Formats: sequence, C-alpha cells, structure tokens
Amino acid sequence: MFAVTNVDDLVLLALFFGRAAGRGGAARVVAGQYLGFAGILAVSLAGAFGAGLLPDAVLPWLGVVPLLLGLRAAWRVWRERGTDDEEREVGPGVLAVAGVTFANGGDNIGVYVPVFANTGTGELIVYAAVFLALVAVWCAAGRYFAGRPVIARALARWGHLLLPVVLVGIGVLILTGV
Repeated sequence: MFAVTNVDDLVLLALFFGRAAGRGGAARVVAGQYLGFAGILAVSLAGAFGAGLLPDAVLPWLGVVPLLLGLRAAWRVWRERGTDDEEREVGPGVLAVAGVTFANGGDNIGVYVPVFANTGTGELIVYAAVFLALVAVWCAAGRYFAGRPVIARALARWGHLLLPVVLVGIGVLILTGV
C-alpha cells in the first residue's frame, strides 16, 4: 500500500536530492519528507477516527502548494540564468519538501483513511511504524537514483529546470483531480 501510493515520490526525492547541494542538504530533504509524511499520517488517522479533518472537496486544493513551489522555483531559475552552479541556492528546504510531500499525499490519504478506519489500534501502530520505516527506504532510493552517474549528470544539467516543471505538473494534476 505504501509503495503504490508513494511511487511518484521517488521522482520528487531524486530531484530534491539532486538539488540538495551543500552541507546538510540531504538531511533537509529527509527531514522534509518525514515531516510531510507525518502530516499525511496524521490527517489519515484523523480521518479514520471520523474527525473529517479534510473533506474530499478540500483535497484537490492541496495542489496549490506544489504549484506555487514550482512557480517559485521557475522564477528562481529564470532569475539565476547565466550564473554559475556554485552561486545557486543550497537546495530545497525542509518546509518546501514537507509541503510538496503533504500536498502530493492526497492519494495516500484517500487510500489510508478507509484502511485505517477498519483496523484496530495495534494494527494502526504497526502501519505507522512500517510506513515511517519505509520513508527511510524511499529516501535512500531517491538518493541512490540521484547518485547514479547518468541520472546525476542529467539532474545536474537539467534538474533545476525539471523540478519546477514536475512541481507545477503535480500541482495541476492535484487541482484537477486527475
């Protein structure tokens, strides 16, 4: 269930790790991924307990987060055109990664809520523990893909352009409910 609802995060994580230059860049990506996924789990658990924290009509509006982050990243790419790579920012921050992870988690919430609603407390604890362990696996896989020579070269050359496109695309997809 985790893998199916998070396969799209592998692309995002590879892009984030590819842009995570400088000291602590990878740690910011991992922290942001955990923070965003913790939000997904919290909303899913709240929904499963009947709190109705986010009604279905609100979920598509989560697409505004990656859309705005993508537009902001595109603006930075345009503004920094012609500058050396060393002069570019140190990569995505914790809150940016968390926001994209959370906003991209509408499908997670849609799948987790009914499953969580039909499980006991002990099973919920197991689900949460396993999912949080799998976030580490996902981060390792994203970093692995970003570190492959062919992928790393492509991300180094095109990642600053690809990230805004992917974020805007995800935002539009979430907003339109596709």
